[in-house]
Amino acid sequence: MAEDGYPSVYVVDSHATRPPVPMRQNQVQRRHGVAQTLLFLLVSLALCGMAVEACLIYHLYQSESATSASSSKLIGGEAVTYQPSEAVTYQPGDVSPSKPVAHLTDGQDVVHGKEIMAWSMVADPLLYEIDYKDGNLVIQKEGYYYVYSKVFFFDSDKFNHYINVKSKLYPGGYIPLLQAQKYSQHSNTVRSNSYLGGVFHFYKDDAIFVKVSSTSKLDRHKSFENTFGAFMI
Repeated sequence: MAEDGYPSVYVVDSHATRPPVPMRQNQVQRRHGVAQTLLFLLVSLALCGMAVEACLIYHLYQSESATSASSSKLIGGEAVTYQPSEAVTYQPGDVSPSKPVAHLTDGQDVVHGKEIMAWSMVADPLLYEIDYKDGNLVIQKEGYYYVYSKVFFFDSDKFNHYINVKSKLYPGGYIPLLQAQKYSQHSNTVRSNSYLGGVFHFYKDDAIFVKVSSTSKLDRHKSFENTFGAFMI
């Protein structure tokens, strides 16, 4: 009772929010367990991703190393000892070309004819879907080819350089495809070179070869200075 005889008045707010009920201990532990499980899964996924990336990087490195080794073998100037039966076959493990190709060089094993040049079968020959026989590149697949030849020689008076073809269309002989003639204006012997290259259509079994005025004038100091090749375009 109040001092003046009237009862005390209390105001109740019906919209008041109840205080939050404290979370039970088992609920807290359950939430912590879920968070730990999610964290473990995320860490595991990250580690798996790093492992996969490491494997891919290792595989890429191995592929690049193999490709570099193959390229070095194909273009190196030093002679590599192969058996003749292996020299005319594209080596296993190499990246196969998409079209026929051949690239030959001179070598210490080569015995040239008086005018017809021969080519080494131990100085890293490249032959793919093109055969080599007695100084000739023999076409195995009809099509258009770029044919080339480069020779170094000692120039004392004149020197002729040819690329010829023997074909079933010209029985009993051959025809010149490309020719270079050089006349010396020097009284002393000098070292010079000649390059021929052009595009031609060949049929299967056509044979192309290199002829010079005299193979005795060839400079054979380095095998890769005298080359002969063709590739389909």
